[in-house]
Amino acid sequence: MRKIEYSKVVSHVKDALININYHLEDSFVDKLKKARESERKDISRSILDDIIENQDIAKKGITPLCQDTGMVVAFVEAGRDVLIDFSIEKAINEGVKQAYSDGYLRKSVVNHPFKRQNTQDNTPAIVHYKQIDGDSFTINLAAKGAGSENMSRMFMLKPSEGIEGVKAVVKKTVLDAGGRPCPPIIVGIGIGGNFEKCTLLAKEALLRDLDDHHSDDMIAELESTLLKDINALGVGPMGVGGDTTCLGVKIKTHPMHIASLPVAVNLQCHANRHEKVIL
Repeated sequence: MRKIEYSKVVSHVKDALININYHLEDSFVDKLKKARESERKDISRSILDDIIENQDIAKKGITPLCQDTGMVVAFVEAGRDVLIDFSIEKAINEGVKQAYSDGYLRKSVVNHPFKRQNTQDNTPAIVHYKQIDGDSFTINLAAKGAGSENMSRMFMLKPSEGIEGVKAVVKKTVLDAGGRPCPPIIVGIGIGGNFEKCTLLAKEALLRDLDDHHSDDMIAELESTLLKDINALGVGPMGVGGDTTCLGVKIKTHPMHIASLPVAVNLQCHANRHEKVIL
């Protein structure tokens, strides 16, 4: 049995959060550059140039990618053959605390829906835990900003509404959001489960590689169709119009009740900040 050290969880979480707040993945930057080349509207190309330049500046360590350095979401997968003799949640929150202090990242978490006193260290993180077979231990981290999160939506459709109903609510969500989630966006969609499960699926979908393909041909086709449909809406970079509204659509599904078709749409801004930590 392999033992996981508290200090290693803390340090890996800290390092990952600082990294994702200062650096976009190279593959994502490549997508921005390709979008810039195909964008037909002058002002939209100019905005994409600004986004690309912004990440270049941030990459040099001068400043975070965005002033909203997000609320941390962590998806933990721990193997049954791993020994953990400490609170994972406590270790993650300590890593968050150190990252947002030492990395000079904005602390955006408040402690109460109405009193709204800042916790001063960006904790607590939102932590989801799953036990799996084997001796692996991974933490998938995201720093989720409020601009895109606030534009996310959840729908309880009738099963008879089917694929067309899903397409309609996804496009409505993006169109209603306009420039507020700072497009070009990534759209995570959860379909199935129940009221709370589908929203979790949508958040998890955002952690997928933008270049992967869903294993279910029907879902893969839906992702491709929605990407084209969303870009045809003409919202464009930062909402000024154009061809580039969305860089990727990712869907995650789960079995559901015979009478339900839950759908959640979780939007992610162009500061696509997530990283998997493997210990």
